[in-house]
Amino acid sequence: MSTHKIPLFREKLSPFLLGKMETASRAAEVLASQYRYDPREEIINASSASRHYEADIVGLRGAERIYRRTVVIEPTRVCAAHCRWCIRANYGPASLKDEEIEEIARYCGAPAQRDDLREVIVTGGDPLMVPRKLELLLEKLEQHAPNIETYRIGTRLPLQNPALVDGSMLRIFERFADRIEIAIHVNHHLELFPEVVAAIRRLRVAVTTMYNHTVLLRGVNDTVEEQVALAERLRELRIETHYLFHCVPMKGMQHHRTSVARGIALASRLANSGLLTGRAKPMFTLMTALGKVTMYEGTIVRREGSRLLVQTDYRHDERLRWNPSWRLPSSAIVNADGRMLVWYEDNPDDDG
Repeated sequence: MSTHKIPLFREKLSPFLLGKMETASRAAEVLASQYRYDPREEIINASSASRHYEADIVGLRGAERIYRRTVVIEPTRVCAAHCRWCIRANYGPASLKDEEIEEIARYCGAPAQRDDLREVIVTGGDPLMVPRKLELLLEKLEQHAPNIETYRIGTRLPLQNPALVDGSMLRIFERFADRIEIAIHVNHHLELFPEVVAAIRRLRVAVTTMYNHTVLLRGVNDTVEEQVALAERLRELRIETHYLFHCVPMKGMQHHRTSVARGIALASRLANSGLLTGRAKPMFTLMTALGKVTMYEGTIVRREGSRLLVQTDYRHDERLRWNPSWRLPSSAIVNADGRMLVWYEDNPDDDG
């Protein structure tokens, strides 16, 4: 491990979050752990990544593809606040021009793509920070890519600046309500302040499907009790629990990361104890250089030092068919049967 200066991911907090952090409470600690700059961000492992994967579509800025059904679209990389563990921390700011948005929509509906593509994931940054561009994207997809059946929109805005979830934004969702799913990103039940809950309920009037992603964060939500409390609160709000992500091995983020073994043990306890039932159980998942890999028996092939060799069912030939510009990352291996394995950086020092 080496210690040296890197370009800092600027600390950014909304007035709403700042106000909530002014108390001496566990909620303030939860927020500070996620949003306050920590000098440990400058401690860089040689094996840390600057991006979680490389999947740009050549000629289409702001669009990525590694799955058959789905294109990821980033209208903006602006957020209301900067989560310190964010996978986009090293990407730099950017926003799409209107003509670039239309080009992406035309790609999604082109003859070469339309038999496979069925959904888009609109992320960033936070697409709700640029509602005009979001509405334009949805309009252009409707015009040029009627094969796209689902618009999945990822946001933390209801947690970071809930007042911006207003009537003008809700009207956008109402226009496309039959196709929209909202993915919010709650990591701890104490983030669900009354103002946040009110914003979520406003969204639920316009959009019927909402689900949640959680990042497993050391010292924030890495206990059974905290995960159960979050899952139960989300269920009360009629929000589906989806992924529990292992914190990605990005530069400067090691202090946020548990070991993979701790994550597996936690997910097993949540799934197999009776503490949670049905759709309240999250899927513990790694975000690898090949894409998301949910942890099942036999997924980890072996360990070498701090690295895990992870078996996937992603196929090299299929990936190239979906995105011809995609290139096999240096951390990946292609099996004789065409399936790919990938090395993933663990944090074995965190033994719980």
